[in-house]
Parts: sequence; C-alpha cells; structure tokens
Amino acid sequence: MKLYSWNVNGIRSVTNKGAFQTFITECQPDILCLQETKAKQGQAEIDLPNYKEYWNSAERPGYSGVAIFSKIEPLSVINGFSEQIIEKYNLADDSYGDSSKEGRVISAEFKKFWVITVYTPNAKRDLSRIELRHKKWDPAFLEHVLELEKSKPVLFCGDLNVAHTGIDVNNPKNKKGQHGFTLEERSGFDNFVNNGFIDTYRAEYPEKTDAYTWWTNWANSRARNVGWRIDYFLASESIANHVKNAQIHPDIMGSDHCPISIEINL
Repeated sequence: MKLYSWNVNGIRSVTNKGAFQTFITECQPDILCLQETKAKQGQAEIDLPNYKEYWNSAERPGYSGVAIFSKIEPLSVINGFSEQIIEKYNLADDSYGDSSKEGRVISAEFKKFWVITVYTPNAKRDLSRIELRHKKWDPAFLEHVLELEKSKPVLFCGDLNVAHTGIDVNNPKNKKGQHGFTLEERSGFDNFVNNGFIDTYRAEYPEKTDAYTWWTNWANSRARNVGWRIDYFLASESIANHVKNAQIHPDIMGSDHCPISIEINL
C-alpha cells in the first residue's frame, strides 16, 4: 500500500497547473493526505472516481485546510480534535483566531491502523504564534494521536512546520532561532519521538543530507536545493517495521512543497 503526503499550497492552484492530475496518474497513491488545500470540497475541479474524499476545511475562506483521498474506504473519519482537547488546551484563545477551526487535522481509521494528516500552525516570522505551537497545539496534537493509538497503531503525516534537527535544514547555524527551527518547535517534535513515534525517513536514511521538502520561492532556492525538511511520516513503534521505501519526491512540481511517501505491508 502506497501512502503519500503533500502540502499543495492551494488545491485549485495545483489542479489549474495540471500538476495534481499528473501526480495522481503517475504515482497512483492508495491513500493521499493533503495539506493547505485552501478550499472546500467541490471548489476544485477534481474527478477521481476511484477515491473516497474526506475534507476538513477552515472556516476562513481560502485558508489552511486538509484532505484525505483514499482508494480504501475508512471505517471512520474524525475531523479535528475532541471538544475535551480543544477546551483543555484552550485552542480558541489565539490572536490569529481559533486554531481548532482552521481545518488542520483529519484522522481516518482503517482495518489495521489510523492515518492522520496534519497541517501544523506556523509560528510566524515574528514568532507571534510560538506560544500557541509550544504550549497548546503540539501538546494537543500529541494527546490526540496517543488517544487514537490506544485502539490501533498510528501513521501520521503532513506539514509539521519544523525542521527537527540540523540535518533537516540548509545552513542550520544561520537558521537557529528562526520560526521553524526554534527550540520550542523542535522540542514538540522531540515529544513525538519520546512517545515512541518513528520518523520513517530518518529511520531509513539516518545521515542523509540535502533531503528537503520545502523551499522558499526566493533566490531560486529550489533549483539550488536550499531548503527545509518540514514534511514527515511518523509511525507508531508497533507498526514502524512494516514501513519501507520512505521517499521524498523533489522532482514533482506544482507547490513550494514536494510530496513524500511510504509503503506499508501488513
């Protein structure tokens, strides 16, 4: 089974370019997780009769949003967090708005595992959303994942908006303290690892450098491969040994992010 994750930076944009259709035809994912769709279901011209579609869109038009397209119909689908988690971490109290209503998480239950896709809030260049990330969002998402893991193993993926270690970003000395590479954001990722979740790409390529998933549009960064690895597949320890062929696909264009993928054999 092939699972892909892709921050498309606007599903309408990537379909209008023809890049999304080409990607589906060439890669044929069994389960596809999308982030930053910036649309509601039906607003993009998508014709995928072999897939079931599940969308969680932001209340604010043209903003954020995630989706899961699957050839296999899930047993259940959950949009966002439980009310208990939303209230516990006070996710509505943020100067940018209620992060629980920004369409950032979908959890799909399959026979032997959960698939969760997430578009983690950006801490912002001035770090004005770092408190949300560090004290609210990251702990809330971890609790959500751990709660689902009680029933079956979890695979979660998406744009986590953080480079975990220095090997995951170009020129890490110059990036230290910048949004996406602060100690607070990186500690949030550490907490996933400390709770038994495996970074599937690093498990397969522990020392591989220059492996990035996002590039700024400035200064021809993608062509020069001056980027960040901020898109991930993480797996419960109990299922990680069934995951293979973790890949980054920088040759697939259409967004400022490229797709990533894994294969799982159960």
